[in-house]
Order: sequence, then structure tokens, then C-alpha cells
Amino acid sequence: MWLRLSRVSRKRSSNSALSGVARDSTLSTGSHAREGRRRFDPRSWLTRIRSTSGLESRAESGVAQSREVQHVKCSGGRAGFGCFALAISRQVHDGRGTHALDALYAGLLTRKVNWVLDADIRGFFEAINHEWLVKFVEHRIADRRIVRLIQKWLNAGVLEDGVRTWREEGTPQGGSISPLLANVYLHYVFDLWAQRWRKKHAHGEVIVVRYADDFIVGFQHRADAERFLTELRERLAKFSLELHSEKTRRLEFGPFAAENRRRAGKGKPETFNFLGFTHICGKKRNGRFTVVRQTIRKRLQAKLSEVKAELRRRLHAPIPVVGRWLRSVVEGHLRYYGVPMNGPALLTFCFQVGRLWYRTLRRRSQTARITWERMRRLVWRWLPRVRITHPYPLRRLGVVT
Repeated sequence: MWLRLSRVSRKRSSNSALSGVARDSTLSTGSHAREGRRRFDPRSWLTRIRSTSGLESRAESGVAQSREVQHVKCSGGRAGFGCFALAISRQVHDGRGTHALDALYAGLLTRKVNWVLDADIRGFFEAINHEWLVKFVEHRIADRRIVRLIQKWLNAGVLEDGVRTWREEGTPQGGSISPLLANVYLHYVFDLWAQRWRKKHAHGEVIVVRYADDFIVGFQHRADAERFLTELRERLAKFSLELHSEKTRRLEFGPFAAENRRRAGKGKPETFNFLGFTHICGKKRNGRFTVVRQTIRKRLQAKLSEVKAELRRRLHAPIPVVGRWLRSVVEGHLRYYGVPMNGPALLTFCFQVGRLWYRTLRRRSQTARITWERMRRLVWRWLPRVRITHPYPLRRLGVVT
């Protein structure tokens, strides 16, 4: 009974905190900010540090690059900041990359989106301003011990070839706390501002989906897209950030993009990449508009190159050992990229993995050549079958039943 009541209470507090922060778009100390401050108890972080063997002494002694302490703090920080992040943003290590993809898919199909802004921040993790980041953390965390420990991590510097260099910008490289701090930084810099801009300045519908420093913004009108891009550059400049000029682009995308571009003689609609998938304007069998998501070609080729190099390293390893490793590789690939309409790319990947394994086995001996008949049995024995592992996003998110 206690566990059930505690879950209900945590859910209610999380929903109320989310609604309060969604209405607050500045760093003011209003009622919503004060209410959110009281809801999070930073002593839970210290309790977790004390319960870990010897971590408290190392943290208090100023060992800023302790990865164990960062891991404990990051797990507790996601619990503290998770209820206060907007629905448009996703953290790196919260396991919701596919949720961001499904949210984008549902927004493109259920909202009036005719233009898409594909933006990229230049060197985001190396350009985060420490002074602003500490202010953002202090706005949420009142315990000075937590803030002081985060400042030590930021001022720890970088160790390269035995030489330690200090930087006034950026988050700790390789630290588990870096994704959380980066998400907090973009929450104040981008999320709250985009939420306010959509409500006050947009003339049509606007969708925003962000995962870490990658975000996609959809607009109904082209004028809104142009104005948003101009004001976004000004907003990021205030916090020592800038958009990548070559990777940031505005493109026509939606149910009317193909017809409009055909009339203008511009060819097929442009595509954009997000979280490992190329998003393409397509049609269903009944002729209605849909979004086709396919594995990015460069990602597919890069993964096959890694598999080829690892197979060469395991050239003389036993077949069962290599087979179990390839099974885990293919299974992980299918679990992420197994979205509807991505079957051809999945089939290509699995076929190429089997082909690389066949070529590697033929190199083991100059006399005993393996036949395709035996190779088919090995592939059937060790590699999983190609399948779609994710449902359609509109059904997963409850848009259709």
C-alpha cells in the first residue's frame, strides 16, 4: 500500500512541477520557481554519495574528475531535473531517443507542418558558458555543496598526453555529468524560449522536438520559419552559442511539398537527418502522405566498417564466440533501427554482416574453403531474423487506436 501511494504522490508532484515550469520562461523568482525549488530535496544526492563506499571523502577532497561520483550525481540529477524538463526535450542517457523520433513522426503527420528547420549548434559541448551554467543550476538547486562540486568539475580542465589544460568554456569531456549539464543549459537557453515564442509570436502551428543538442522545428508558414531562425541566432548569441552555417537549413517538407516543388520544377522534396534516420516525404498505399524513416547511409556504412575490422581481429576465434558477438551486434541494430518502413535497410545490414563473416572465414585457411551451404546454416544458427521491433508511432503514442 505504501509503495502504491508513494508512486501516486511522485506522479502528481512531477505533473504539477512540469506545468509550473512550462508557464515560466525566464529566470524570475516567482511563485512557480519557488514552488519547484521546494519540491526537490538535494539531500537525496548526498545520501546516495554517502551510501557508496568512500565516495564522499573523495568528493569533498576536490577530486573533480571522479567518474564514480559523477555517475551517482548524474543518476540523482536526472531524477531532480527530469520532472522539470519540458516535453519537447530529451536527455542523452534517459533511453528516450526512440520517443523523440516518434514524437517528431506524430507531429509531422498530425500537425499542419509545411516547413522544417534542421538546425545544428556549432561545437555545443565545447562552447557552454560556465557562468551561465552555474546560474541555471543555482536557480534549481539551493544546496551550495552540490553547486560547488559541479563548479569543481567544470574547472577541472582537460588532460591530454600528460599535459593538463584549463578551459573557461565547455563541459567535462568523457564525464557522465556532461549530458545532464548540457540538457539543463539548453532547457533555459532554448526550450523555455521556444515555448514562449510559439505561444506569442507564431501565426500558425509550430512543433519542436529536441534530443540533446539536436532539434527539429516544424512550421505551418514560411514567414514563421524565417523569423524563428533569425531570432534563434540572436538568442543563442547571448549565451555564447551559434548555429552551424553549413548544417543549418530550412526546407519545404510536408503533404504539399511534393506537389509544390513539382510545379516549381525543383524535383523531389528535400530530406533531413535526425537521430540516425533520414526522414523522407512518402505516400501510403492509399495515396495519403506519410513520413518514411530510413537508416542514414553513412551510419550504415560506418557500422559495417566497424564490424569488418572487428571480424578481422577475431579471425582465428572459435565460430561460436564470433557468432554470439555478431548476434548481439545485429540484435542491437534491429532494436534501434527496426522502425516501420525501414525493412530494406535492415535486410541490407544483416546480409552484409553475413557476407563479411563469410569472407572472414574463407581467410582462415588456404585449403579448406567454406561453402555457401555451410555459411547459410551458420547464419541461420547465429544471426537473428530481420524484423520490425517498433510499432507505428501513432499507435504507440495513442494518437490512433
